[in-house]
Amino acid sequence: MNQIERHDQFDIDKIRKQISDATTATDVKPTAPSKPLNPYAARIASQFALDSKKPSIIAGFIRIGEALLVAAVCLGFYLAAPEAHVLGIPGVILLALLAGAFSTFVTQVLDGYLFPVLRSPRRGIARTVGALAITSLIFCLVVLYRGGSAAALFSSATIGVVIGASLLSLERTFIAYAIRRWTRNGFMERRAVIVGGGAPARDLIREMESISDNDIRICGIFDDRDDRRSPDMVAGYPKLGTFDELVEFARTARIDILIIALPLSAELRILELLRKLWVLPVDIRIAAHSSKLRFRPRAYSRIGKVSMLDVFDKPIADWDSVAKRAFDIFFSLVAICLLWPLMLGAALAVKFTSKGPIIFKQKRHGFNNEVVEIYKFRSMYTEMSDPTAKQAVTKNDPRVTPVGRFIRKTSIDELPQFFNVLQGRLSLVGPRPHAVAAQTQDRVYAEVVDTYFARHRVKPGVTGWAQINGWRGEIDSDEKIRGRIAADLYYIENWSLWLDLKILILTPIRLLKTDNAY
Repeated sequence: MNQIERHDQFDIDKIRKQISDATTATDVKPTAPSKPLNPYAARIASQFALDSKKPSIIAGFIRIGEALLVAAVCLGFYLAAPEAHVLGIPGVILLALLAGAFSTFVTQVLDGYLFPVLRSPRRGIARTVGALAITSLIFCLVVLYRGGSAAALFSSATIGVVIGASLLSLERTFIAYAIRRWTRNGFMERRAVIVGGGAPARDLIREMESISDNDIRICGIFDDRDDRRSPDMVAGYPKLGTFDELVEFARTARIDILIIALPLSAELRILELLRKLWVLPVDIRIAAHSSKLRFRPRAYSRIGKVSMLDVFDKPIADWDSVAKRAFDIFFSLVAICLLWPLMLGAALAVKFTSKGPIIFKQKRHGFNNEVVEIYKFRSMYTEMSDPTAKQAVTKNDPRVTPVGRFIRKTSIDELPQFFNVLQGRLSLVGPRPHAVAAQTQDRVYAEVVDTYFARHRVKPGVTGWAQINGWRGEIDSDEKIRGRIAADLYYIENWSLWLDLKILILTPIRLLKTDNAY
């Protein structure tokens, strides 16, 4: 069994490595492009066009709310007992916040934030009230240790616990009702597609449907096989199309997880399939529920009791995305406050030196391959502007104004994109967005680099890892676009807030090198 475990874990790692190596390979045979959806699949996808709220995010906000509620209860019953006042206001506020955090920790240990518990008022209330009682007792003991009056403190604490328990009970009852309602109307769910049909998909679906309080919504099945081996309807779910159509469906329907229901022995088929799918910003899992092989525990994740082999995770997901969004908003506001005189000067220079608008708007590829509109200070003569960017700007390009040449070389023309960040179209740090029709040597970038669209698994950025590593400016060769994509994919796989901060700090320094900026 140990030999089997080592062999199978090696195979999974090998699949990941083969796909990763393909990111910079020059001799990889391109995979077939995604096909337009058939009318039936397009109609189904349109029903899921809006983003859903992820259970992990909702549970996180519930944690924060309950921590603040418990802190308020502890602060209230301390202030209600004047004889117990042995701490200053800053001290008691800090102690109350610590009590709230501790209560949340106890609730977490008691599994109080699991999705099935959040949906059940009875199970949720018991855990949160228990955590409140434990926290209140410890809070009282700390105050007594500092010399507070026992009689006054415990009297007010009893009333505080009763009030707190009532508030928590009401809160959990409301949350359970809201979650059940949100799940029914699709506001909160994880959307899944089964990849592969036939008996394996049928067995997988039945196991998943047997899970109580499941937050997974199966949106359909995709399979390349004919109707004889893979019928149009499997366990009540329709087959919506082929693997080539799956990429477009997953983007349109905002799919969260792709579950591959193919036998693990079909490694070559799985590898070929993953090379098509890994460009999507989704979790990719291989269902292992029917496999007799046993892998190391760290290779698994589970939906209920259904075992899944983790192949790829959605980058910058859940609370990482919340942290990155907060990072973007904070530093964008700081940048606008610091750079507004420079932006005003650039706007006036553009306005008074050539005819046309100050701001140039351009369609570019954004997150999940969607088209977004970004802002720049106009650097070309209006009648010569090229919104499609089919013809790249070159050295001494006659289309660029004298002011435009300076602001392009110094990247001042990019400063309006801080407002795109506040709008949510861009991130501060990420792969630079390319114009929809951008190309090199009469070939669009996706024809040069097979894994080009994998860079759209995260939001594009005002600056990025590629830009601080020399891949900036004109793209006039295949080597340059390959270098950029390799740097972008490195950033996606190694993202952290510290890496974002490092890139922000280095960007002004690296902008001093303007060799390729025209």
